[in-house]
Amino acid sequence: MFPKQRLRRLRRSENIRKMVQETHLSLDDLVYPVFVGEGLSEPQVIESMPGIRRIPPQMVHDEMQEIRADGISAVMLFGIPKVKDGLGSAAYDQDGVVQNAIRETRRSTPDMVIMADVCMCQYTDTGHCGIYKKGAVDNDTTIQYLGEIATSYAKAGVDVVSPSAMMDGQVAAIREHLDKGGYTNVAIMAHSAKHHSSLYAPFRDAADCAPKQGDRSEYQVSYANPRQAMMEVALDIEEGVDIVMIKPAMTYLDLVAESRRRFDIPIAAYSVSGEYALVHAAHAQGMIDKNAVMLEVLGSIKRAGADIIITYFAREVSGLLR
Repeated sequence: MFPKQRLRRLRRSENIRKMVQETHLSLDDLVYPVFVGEGLSEPQVIESMPGIRRIPPQMVHDEMQEIRADGISAVMLFGIPKVKDGLGSAAYDQDGVVQNAIRETRRSTPDMVIMADVCMCQYTDTGHCGIYKKGAVDNDTTIQYLGEIATSYAKAGVDVVSPSAMMDGQVAAIREHLDKGGYTNVAIMAHSAKHHSSLYAPFRDAADCAPKQGDRSEYQVSYANPRQAMMEVALDIEEGVDIVMIKPAMTYLDLVAESRRRFDIPIAAYSVSGEYALVHAAHAQGMIDKNAVMLEVLGSIKRAGADIIITYFAREVSGLLR
């Protein structure tokens, strides 16, 4: 017999479909990454990421006002310094590129939620995410530097620090530094399960942070180890993190969903540079409708359980969502 329940009844018109829509994506969910290049006199196009560019410090004011006018209320800052060294000292310089960008963003758009990446890969001459000794990153030395970086961002006026180095104990070390400095209200959004992924390649072009030797497999999670990824998330929660993050997003939606099932803490997912580049490349070949795919990709991340989505699509999709 034909079933009594006909699900197509609830798909007959656009208004009915809207009434029963289960997943809702909004601009409030999105964080837009911004690259600021110290010493630049004009914007630099990033060839592998169409539409994304490095901006000079003097453009931060206007850029943030334009981003806010697009309806986006949160940014993630990444800095590219003029000088790199073995200690990544430009990362925790109070007059550094990100610290100055935080101050300028606060002046230009007071209500913007300012997030900043806490890592050393853009600042070390090795391209690694910490202090590199004898062919490996020294975990326990590195986390103290990460604490200094986070504190320098807090002094500049950041709202959320986002450690991405994947060092054991990094959340606890950063929380200790922040609290000791009196920055108890600065939140930590850790890249809790950051995977060793090929999808970061365009970002490494943008941030000039590819490792000069070896790779990051000794400290980033293998895509073959989902149980280990969940342990990373659980440990960050034990250390006092405010928001956990799964990265990349699109190829790790199972881990976003599993994190949502296990934990009540806010969950972020980073739709990384490779995901962005793949969509643009397919669109350039006339293979897909870029706008439709952007909405589907971001909708799938939201559906999996993410509360926050860091995405290079944010400005492109803002008009569609509004």
